[in-house]
Amino acid sequence: MNTVSICVAGGGSWGTALAHLLASGGHDVRLWLRDAAVARAVNERRENPRYLPGFALHENLEAGTDPALLGRSVVVLAIPCQQLRGWLTRQASFFRPGVVLVNTAKGMEEGSLASCSSVVLDCLGHLAPRYAVLSGPSFAAEVLRGLPTAVVLASRDEELGHSLRGIFSGPAFRCYSSVDVTGVETGGAIKNVMAIAAGLCDGLGLGHNSRAALITRGLAEMSRLGVARGAAAQTFMGLSGLGDLTLTCTGDLSRNRQVGLRLGRGEKLEHITRSLGAVAEGVRTTAAIHQMALRLGVDAPLTRAVHGILYAGHCPQQALCDLMARDLRDE
Repeated sequence: MNTVSICVAGGGSWGTALAHLLASGGHDVRLWLRDAAVARAVNERRENPRYLPGFALHENLEAGTDPALLGRSVVVLAIPCQQLRGWLTRQASFFRPGVVLVNTAKGMEEGSLASCSSVVLDCLGHLAPRYAVLSGPSFAAEVLRGLPTAVVLASRDEELGHSLRGIFSGPAFRCYSSVDVTGVETGGAIKNVMAIAAGLCDGLGLGHNSRAALITRGLAEMSRLGVARGAAAQTFMGLSGLGDLTLTCTGDLSRNRQVGLRLGRGEKLEHITRSLGAVAEGVRTTAAIHQMALRLGVDAPLTRAVHGILYAGHCPQQALCDLMARDLRDE
């Protein structure tokens, strides 16, 4: 495969892991970061000490803070969803016309209820970018360990999707392609809300039965919301739906699950988010998904319950009682 010139924008755990993965695949990769000290550590010690301490990064990966790095032919966007619009607006002049953008953020913009693809179009539409989104069950630390991982890469341009899946795939990283951008983005956003709910269940000590029920009903809620937005129902049975939902609701490396877990044990949200040291996208995405469900007229009881706990001070135990007391219905 030909070497591709790639910039990964964002030096958090996932951006760093993808930069390492792409460099390991023989591509010419630059990691753009805001923090010059972290960039030096990547270049000199082959480590991101802030987000992935102790993990050795590929020797050919180089990092820097110069926004001119964004002028490469392929840019991977590893910028948190709620920060994406502002960041793209500030950096817009550095992107080349026709740039291939691979978004990895999972969420929906609070207020506007815009997907990441819509945000990119709003900010960089004048450059006619070619957009794709990478999603699926993928903890950064396990990718860096070389553990087998499968993801999905969606682009409405099928040929672009096929090309990109070849660029990202490697011996332990299998990348499928899809044309359902709406479905893949919707699954990636809603699974974080469900991960908070799953953490709440575990924090309350509700057992395995409740977690299995939550994942199953969470998948149904995700599918209802996605189809109402124009997604294909079958997308939610794939890696960006059921796959990512299962991982995020059960894996202890999930920041969103940790938020729910600690809420269920009685901690305050402000203290949890301050102490995490990284973004838990699901907290603000919950507000956006709740508003989206109301706007679409879609029943979303789990999202409504999580929203009540996060934003209205509802007691988790009472939220559980309310969920269990709803009118009985066909599955």
